[in-house]
Amino acid sequence: MFPFFRLTALFHRFRHNIRAGGKLALLCAVLLAACTVTPEPAQRQTVTVTSHTSQTPPRPGQQLPPVPREFRAVWVSTVANIDWPSRRDLSSEQQKAEIISILNHAAQMNLNAIVLQVRPAADAIYPSAIEPWSEFLTGEQGKPPSPYYDPLQFWVEQAHERGLELHAWFNPYRARTPQAKTAAAKNHISRTWPEAVKQYGDLQWMDPGEPAAMQQTLDVIRDVVKRYDIDGVHIDDYFYPYPIKAANGADLDFPDDAAWLRYLQSGGNLNRADWRRENVNRLVSAINQQVHQEKSWIKFGISPFGIGRPDRLPAGISGFSQYDKLYADVELWLSQGWLDYLAPQLYWPIQQSAQAFKVLHSYWIAQNTQQRYIWPGLYTSRIDHSDKSWPAEEILNQVDAVREQNGSGHLHFSMISLQQNRKDIRQRLAAEKYTMPAVIPATPWLDGSTLPTMPQLELDGDQQSVTVKPGSDVAAVRLLAIWKRTDQQWLFSVQSASKTGISLTGTPQTGAIREIAVIAIGRNGMESQTARLSFP
Repeated sequence: MFPFFRLTALFHRFRHNIRAGGKLALLCAVLLAACTVTPEPAQRQTVTVTSHTSQTPPRPGQQLPPVPREFRAVWVSTVANIDWPSRRDLSSEQQKAEIISILNHAAQMNLNAIVLQVRPAADAIYPSAIEPWSEFLTGEQGKPPSPYYDPLQFWVEQAHERGLELHAWFNPYRARTPQAKTAAAKNHISRTWPEAVKQYGDLQWMDPGEPAAMQQTLDVIRDVVKRYDIDGVHIDDYFYPYPIKAANGADLDFPDDAAWLRYLQSGGNLNRADWRRENVNRLVSAINQQVHQEKSWIKFGISPFGIGRPDRLPAGISGFSQYDKLYADVELWLSQGWLDYLAPQLYWPIQQSAQAFKVLHSYWIAQNTQQRYIWPGLYTSRIDHSDKSWPAEEILNQVDAVREQNGSGHLHFSMISLQQNRKDIRQRLAAEKYTMPAVIPATPWLDGSTLPTMPQLELDGDQQSVTVKPGSDVAAVRLLAIWKRTDQQWLFSVQSASKTGISLTGTPQTGAIREIAVIAIGRNGMESQTARLSFP
């Protein structure tokens, strides 16, 4: 595995590494939390998850509880083999076994989404006519898995079978990392469009000011959206690269002189910083439009650095400026509604005053004028075995903090910390914070007029199970949300809509099942009317 937290010199390379700012260590990482808007289906009210915070299921009664709602996701990084595959020399069966292990752990702890890195460095973990197979997958760029299979298709199918969403995560502009060991393939952008790729320190970077670079990213995303049944498109914080230092200690400027001069010669009148921000703005806006034109239900999410514009920061907050250094005008994207969820990287402890978790969370909520979702990224991988390790309580308390601020979701970076169950974090999240499943909050602004048809329930001859028959819109249904009432409580579960059998067998702990209620959940998270059956 890549020594992710060991080498300070590499921290600025990857989206979840550490950035230093003054005396304080700032972490450049992933997504954020919580919007107060609560989507409601026409027939039955759905509220932002509240019952998930209780340690006991709702007590029995004829009034059906609301479907618990919360986005609970984890990033799975392929760059440098951080999460998957664990090595570059694994066979196809070994890769599949790791996928199954990751998804099983995610489902067992009641997560509901995987954010999978499908494009780590202008390459692909799936068959592509546009970019080469990733070196991190097979050990050689351009080399397919052997025996051959389509990893992304396998991820999608296996995630959906477990009732998990699969969001495809693209790095927008990174072309090559220092961890690359083999030569670039013939169809890598550094060879097909060399003028669009710049050397920056020991990185190769697609220049956001070059039309070919932006078009390549758009073409790659469109191709995946068209060919795969993904639930979300996700991009990270690497627009312009994190600055590296020149010999004199100053930031080394990104070498985009050619594109800048062409802009000036064409009559452009923005200053260079604003021009760079406009390049990034055009990409974000175009991805948002393109994704929803191809498939209206797919969510588009962005995971920027967690600190916003310097001129808007709350009192007491300081640190690295993505607005000035990465040319990311995140506040503009929110105000324009160019995304469906924002996952600011809130990778600091609650008590770190200059980057206070709760203050920054509140800041992003305040910027959310279009009422999209704010789902923060939590730095769960800071739980390790080093002297600087966070205690598990830090992440558990951050989950509570998001919920206390009316948040509706969060993401963990990254899966390896949960796979390894560092300091029992996976078990504690399952036992203390994710005590029952939750459905991802709905996105009624995406294909919002389409509601699933109410399912039909048939009691099987053995009287111990129910068969669910969906309506005519089978392809638009993702999940079945299931309530079972006993004499003591309501029990909630979720299963893939492809699994149409529901057991009615009780346990000594729960008692006999007296009633079942089933709700179809559409691709946009909207709910059908409720089908109910009662039993003596």
